[in-house]
Amino acid sequence: MDQIEHKFVEVNGIKLHVAEIGKESSPAVVFLHGFPEIWYTWRHQMIGVANAGFRAIAPDFRGYGLSDHGVEPEKTSFSDMLYDTLAILDSLNVNKVFVIGKDFGAFVAYAFALLRGERVLGVVTLGVPFIPPGPLVSHESLPEGFYISRFRNPGRAEADFSRFDTKTVVKNIYILFSASEIPIASENQEIMDLVEPDTPLPSWFTEEDLVAYGNLYEKSGFQTALKVPYRSLLDERYEFNIEDPKVEGRALLIMGEKDYLFKFPGVEDVIHGDEMKKYVPNLEVTYVPNGSHFVQEQFPNQVNQLILAFLGQ
Repeated sequence: MDQIEHKFVEVNGIKLHVAEIGKESSPAVVFLHGFPEIWYTWRHQMIGVANAGFRAIAPDFRGYGLSDHGVEPEKTSFSDMLYDTLAILDSLNVNKVFVIGKDFGAFVAYAFALLRGERVLGVVTLGVPFIPPGPLVSHESLPEGFYISRFRNPGRAEADFSRFDTKTVVKNIYILFSASEIPIASENQEIMDLVEPDTPLPSWFTEEDLVAYGNLYEKSGFQTALKVPYRSLLDERYEFNIEDPKVEGRALLIMGEKDYLFKFPGVEDVIHGDEMKKYVPNLEVTYVPNGSHFVQEQFPNQVNQLILAFLGQ
């Protein structure tokens, strides 16, 4: 961890935090996190690819971790995350790059590939497949207490989170999202109440990791984390006037076999069906046995091997 360097890059009028390791002359890999993650979620992969001769770059999205919020954080959008990523790579003089995205970072990764395909050497996503243009997978069949529905509700999620310190919020979300069932609260229950206070952390997520996450969220809070992805991503995804949304380059999807995402209505059909191939014809899908939604932290060596094999092709 000590060999990972940290810098701040001023782009699009704000200062963004970037973690980096590897020689500037090496082929570049940019890692894009999801929620509740930040750059730290990629610590194992950054060291792994750097040791293999690549340059690893992992920003905190705006409003996350050590990165600044925008001037009007309540207006932060999915497109901000995309254009910030482009600006960071420009400021670091990175022309061509492998793009690796986890969770909602996968949406950013694929949007990057669709809009700037000439700069993308390959795309790897974890935990989220390519979702064809149009409405996202329907959540209408899920109960009112579905966690995304609750997180989309301005004020309710903030009130839920505010009852606890940042470490506890991160701990609870890691516990919930590493399970194989979708977090759904009852009518008079909040999402944070789904976790009993004495529930232990997953064995692969240490108290030291929790402290690191807690400290970073102390700085940023959860305002942007609730806005993007839960409030803006569903409303504006891929609204970039892309006539033919096809990712022509190589792509890899890594899924933990026990990822709770498989319980979302329609997701298994998307992953196992032929629909994705229409938009990502050179896609390979691989599964990590017993892997959760946090497969990159749970089984870092296996994920590193899959990523390095992809980068080396």
